[in-house]
Amino acid sequence: MNQDRRLHPAWIVAVVAFAALVGAAGFRATPSVFLHPLHAEFHWPLATISAAVSVNLLLFGLTAPFAAALMDRFGMRRVVCAALLLVAAGSGLTVFMTASWQLILCWGVLVGLGTGSMALAFVATVTGRWFVRRRGLVTGVLTAGGAAGQLVFLPLLASVVEARGWRTAALIVSLAALAVVVPVLFWLRDHPADVGVTAYGAFSDEPAPPADGRGAARRALGALRAAARTRAFWLLAGGFAICGATTNGLVGTHFIPAAHDHGMNETTAASLLALVGLFDIAGTIASGWLTDRVDSRVLLGAYYALRGLSLLVLPSLFAATAQPSMLVFVIFYGLDWVATVPPTVALCREYFGADGPVVFGWVFASHQVGAALAATGAGLVRDQLGTYAMAWYIAGALAIGGSVLSLMLRRPPLAPAPAPGSAPASAPASASAIASQS
Repeated sequence: MNQDRRLHPAWIVAVVAFAALVGAAGFRATPSVFLHPLHAEFHWPLATISAAVSVNLLLFGLTAPFAAALMDRFGMRRVVCAALLLVAAGSGLTVFMTASWQLILCWGVLVGLGTGSMALAFVATVTGRWFVRRRGLVTGVLTAGGAAGQLVFLPLLASVVEARGWRTAALIVSLAALAVVVPVLFWLRDHPADVGVTAYGAFSDEPAPPADGRGAARRALGALRAAARTRAFWLLAGGFAICGATTNGLVGTHFIPAAHDHGMNETTAASLLALVGLFDIAGTIASGWLTDRVDSRVLLGAYYALRGLSLLVLPSLFAATAQPSMLVFVIFYGLDWVATVPPTVALCREYFGADGPVVFGWVFASHQVGAALAATGAGLVRDQLGTYAMAWYIAGALAIGGSVLSLMLRRPPLAPAPAPGSAPASAPASASAIASQS
């Protein structure tokens, strides 16, 4: 099939992946909106409800590397459809819960597993298979879709919770996840060869890679063992753990309750987080564009430092109404919300080659470990001190530390040039090959 068609199939796959990421993001938007309603109805401590959020965030991250390997073996379409069904089930079943362990099961386990299967490792898989040109830009767009979708849902969910209760909001999210299953079934394809084309921007015909016979768990763990022998993996994982702590874990979960502590109503606070999501779209797409042109190590160092500075000033900006200074924070912080993802994906590909998407899944798992610790930790800070201020200061200092870790990354050694007459390498080295050279 001729690749000179007007619309390359890679763009259709990217649009469907975007829809799946936005659909999965809906339930991940609910924790900060549901905290006070669940506390008011069931009288559960905020730390208990935050623990369910932590289980969700932890599984969201730990599932990612195994999901990336499952996509290699069984295909993206099957894995994504199963993940959406888990999200729909977890969201819908919460309307029947009467005990906190049921919240942890539905909200934490089911939704954590489902959304984790469509986490940023899914983004890395899509862009790695379908794009050669515009890879950084598409990574930015898909990342923005997942993160911004989570935040843009907030005003709708907050309005529904206020008017109809949290159960109606949970059912809306469940139906939204089910609705995305249809386009995934019809239009998501695993490899360019499935529709007779090459990846967008590829110069030669390359067959689809064979399914990995090791099994998802063996491949995921094998990639981790190899990557863990490198300095780059620990620097990337440490920085991304801080990224998770300073976004999903703290701001994504506790911004609305913190604003409520200062007299701001929840719908207004949710609208501010939605604005963060809108500016995140611009920031992450711009980050993807920059990743194609600027050293990713420098980008990460700048992103983390700027985020740290913004979090250090946040406690002084809370008020009963949205002041201009808070709007400046929303714009500044929103541009940086997940701008770290495109350069991190690019660095995983640079350091770990063919195993890059699976290794990124483990790096992303560290992101969610950081998020889970921050979600529970901030809840404990609020319960013990009566204010979130200390949590914001700690997060700001950590983000500046993440900048230092990123700038400590070194460029990997260049592969030796092939001997005269020898065939060039057909694929990047795997993580195990790179680790053996470290």
